[in-house]
Amino acid sequence: MATTIEELEDRRERARLGGGQARIDAQHAKGRLTARERLDVLLDPGSFEEYDMFVEHNCSDFGMESQKVPGDGVVTGSGTINGRLVYVFAQDFTVFGGSLSERHAQKICKVMDMALKVGAPVIGLNDSGGARIQEGVASLGGYAEVFQRNVLASGVVPQISLIMGPCAGGAVYSPAMTDFIFMVKDSSYMFVTGPDVVKTVTNEVVTQEELGGAVTHTTKSGVADVAFENDIEALLATRDFFDYLPLSNRHDLPTRPTTDPWDRIEDSLDTLIPDSANKPYDMHELIRKVVDEGDFFEVQPTHAGNILCGFGRVEGRTIGIVANQPMVLAGVLDINSSKKAGRFVRFCDAFDIPIVTFVDVPGFLPGVAQEHSGIIKHGAKLLFAYAEATVPKITVITRKAYGGAYDVMASKHLRGDLNYAWPSAEIAVMGAKGAVEIIFRKDIGDAQKIAERTREYEERFANPFVAASKGFIDEVIMPHSTRRRIALGLRKLRDKQLENPWKKHDNIPL
Repeated sequence: MATTIEELEDRRERARLGGGQARIDAQHAKGRLTARERLDVLLDPGSFEEYDMFVEHNCSDFGMESQKVPGDGVVTGSGTINGRLVYVFAQDFTVFGGSLSERHAQKICKVMDMALKVGAPVIGLNDSGGARIQEGVASLGGYAEVFQRNVLASGVVPQISLIMGPCAGGAVYSPAMTDFIFMVKDSSYMFVTGPDVVKTVTNEVVTQEELGGAVTHTTKSGVADVAFENDIEALLATRDFFDYLPLSNRHDLPTRPTTDPWDRIEDSLDTLIPDSANKPYDMHELIRKVVDEGDFFEVQPTHAGNILCGFGRVEGRTIGIVANQPMVLAGVLDINSSKKAGRFVRFCDAFDIPIVTFVDVPGFLPGVAQEHSGIIKHGAKLLFAYAEATVPKITVITRKAYGGAYDVMASKHLRGDLNYAWPSAEIAVMGAKGAVEIIFRKDIGDAQKIAERTREYEERFANPFVAASKGFIDEVIMPHSTRRRIALGLRKLRDKQLENPWKKHDNIPL
C-alpha cells in the first residue's frame, strides 16, 4: 500500500508540473500565471477539488503517441468562492500551448454537465493556442461539444469567461456565448482570424492587440465586458463579481449583510439636476448614492458609455441597474447602447434579478449611419428585453424622457411595476423647441411668438404631472428619498408572480 500511495503522490506531482518547469518559467516571463496558480487566486484556499488529473490525449498521428502529459492541457474541477460552489476549467498553456484536443474538450464538458445537474455557475479561464492541429476534425468536434453545452447552460447557470492569453479561431465562440467576458490588457486577445490572415485576405496591417486585444474588445466591439491590468486583478474582481450572482435560475439571490440604512436620506440628490436642461451630470453619482455602501460593479464601462449597466445591492440583495448617462452623447439611445442594455436586461430576467432603471433620455440618435446600420432593429432589442422581462422592474425618471425612448426605457406600458419621476422630469414626445416648430410652423418667422409658444409648451409638458395624471407615473417623488422608495418597492415586489404566454421560445429581433 505504501508504494501505491507514493506512486499516487509522484503521479500527482508530475501532473501539477504540466508542461514542465521551463514552460512554467516562460509563462511567468510573459507576466502570466499558470492555470493552477490562477485557480489558487480565484477559489477559496483549499477548496479546489480536481477532476481528471490523469487524463491523456488519444492521438497517435504525427508522433503524438510519445508526447503525453497528464491532464492534457486543461485543469478542471470545482471549488468555492466565498463559500459558494462553482465549477471551473483553466486551460494550461504550458501543455501543447493549451490547445484543445478531444479529451481536453471532454474534461470541460464533464464539469459543465455537473454544473447543470447541481445548479452552479461555470467559470472558464481561457489561455489556448486553439484547436490541436494533430487531431484534426476530432478537435473541431470537441469545440462543438463545448458550444452545445454553453447553449444548454445559458439562462440556467451563470457562465463567466476570463480570457487570460490567446483565444483565436473557433475557440472564441464558447466565450462569446457565455454571460460575461473579462480580459487582461496586453496579455489576452480574441479574434476569429489573426493578423497574418487579415493581411493576406484584405491587405490590412494590424497587430494582435489592435485586432483583438482587451482594450479593443472593451471599447470598440463590445465583445468583452471589462479589461484588467493583470491576471491577479482580473481574478480578484471575478471573486467580487461572483458574489452578485445567484448560483442558478433555481436559487435565490445571494444576500450580504449591510449596515447601510434602507431609508437613508440623500439630500445632495435634490441638487443633482443642473438648472439648464442642456447641462450634463454624472449618473454614477445617483447610482452610488442609492445602492448599499456605494458599491456598484459596472459591466462594459468603456463601451457605449451613454448607457450604464451593472450590479448593486439594496438591503443586501442584488439588483441590476440600467441608467442613461447624460455625460456621454446626452444619454441618447443608439445601436451600441441598445445592444449593451438589452443583453444585460435579459441576463437579469433569466436569473430573477430585479431591474432598477434611471431614465434621462432625449431620444434615439439621429443620423444616416445609425439608420443604415439598423437602429430600428437594434433599438427594438432593448424594447423587447424590457417588455419580455417578468422580474420586478422599478423605473425612476430624473429628467428627460422623450419620444419612443420614453417607451423603451422600462415605461409603465412595458409592465413596469413602480414608475417614479423626480419633479425635474420632462415626459413628452419631444423637446419644447422642436415641438413648437412643428405645431406652430406658420409662426416660425415671428421670434417673439415662437418664444411665447415655447414657454407655454414647457409649462404644459416640461414636468412629470401630465404623465402622472394619466397614471403612467405612480408617484412624483423627492430625489432625496429615492433609495427609500426603491427599497420599499423591492420589498413589496419580492414575491411578484408574472408569466408570459407559453411558447417554445421568442424571436427577439437579432
